[in-house]
Amino acid sequence: MIPCIAQEADGNRLLTQMDSGGRNVQPWKIAVIIVSVIIGLALIIGLVTYFLCHYQDRYYSATFLITNVPYDVRYEKQTTEEFRYLSQEIENMMSRVFRGSFLSRKYVRSHVVTLSFVLRQENCILLPCTLKLNKENGDNLLNNFCGIRDEAFSFSGVERITDGQRAQDGEWPWQASIQLDGTHYCGASVISNTWLVTAAHCFKAGRDPRRWTASFGILLRPPKQKKYVRRIIIHEKYNGLVPDHEYDIAVVELASPIEFTSDVHSVCLPEASYVFRDNISCFVTGWGALRNDGPSVNQLRQAEVRIISTAVCNRPQVYAGAITPGMLCAGYLEGQVDACQGDSGGPLVNANSRGIWYLVGIVSWGDECGKPDKPGVYTRVTFYRDWIASKTGV
Repeated sequence: MIPCIAQEADGNRLLTQMDSGGRNVQPWKIAVIIVSVIIGLALIIGLVTYFLCHYQDRYYSATFLITNVPYDVRYEKQTTEEFRYLSQEIENMMSRVFRGSFLSRKYVRSHVVTLSFVLRQENCILLPCTLKLNKENGDNLLNNFCGIRDEAFSFSGVERITDGQRAQDGEWPWQASIQLDGTHYCGASVISNTWLVTAAHCFKAGRDPRRWTASFGILLRPPKQKKYVRRIIIHEKYNGLVPDHEYDIAVVELASPIEFTSDVHSVCLPEASYVFRDNISCFVTGWGALRNDGPSVNQLRQAEVRIISTAVCNRPQVYAGAITPGMLCAGYLEGQVDACQGDSGGPLVNANSRGIWYLVGIVSWGDECGKPDKPGVYTRVTFYRDWIASKTGV
């Protein structure tokens, strides 16, 4: 995105009428009045120009023909490691070019939207095709790309959700609330404009889609958007028996598409083969309780946690072998930082090197909230990636 200077101002003619029947006005006073008005108008125009130049983004869409990289079909899928690597290289190159140019102070960032094989490049034989977009079209282009959020957001700290930071508008735009008879029941993640992914155990209270709705935005009341549910698909092998937490995953089809905005859009799903390393930083979000068995909150909260290896989580003093390949642990063995009741079904996410956010896990179960040696347990999304695709096409 490149903020550019685009400014138009309509001049207003100043009509001065003298009343011949009144006192004569000395010429120097007229000159002072005219100069004062001109200065005032100049200040107003200058202020308008300043705010337009500094607060209105301009977007440019460019198509490049890359001739020195062998084509790979995996480049066409934005969640593959091949797409991530080549996109990173292109974005770094673009940043170096702009940072070294006279536009360095106005350049924000470049983002690769798609990579595809081109048989014929019409009108773009020697030079890149560049198209100037207005802010609305630029925003729409980015909002329809998964896993993007405003780079201005930052969070450092490890408070548990019960005591931690409140989220800001657009900070976690893929977060959804699924509600039973109008009351928040679980979290969910937006994976397309018609599909959510959540935990299967959220539907123990009922599977009739007519009783369920989904809302979006950081507030439960009032939400940014609200949608009816058309269909609920629970994993065929989920049985809901305690302590059996296997196959704790479900997808929800909405009755009408979500309108993607900077505040509401999708998170990226990792490929089934992707490995999230132990001890990497992730974020869990939700409207869950501030204490064990407490009520939900109205404003979305967030907490930073770290992935704990399955070997550690299966130690006798932790979960004693209960963690299976379809699960992962995240949090801290000393406790404190955790999800809680009402956060179930919500997202555990991690940003890759390009700043694109991926869904790592789904809040599933745990021994109360924030207890030592009892970190949160999440449904491992990569383990169920093919199942999600088979049900949703995403």
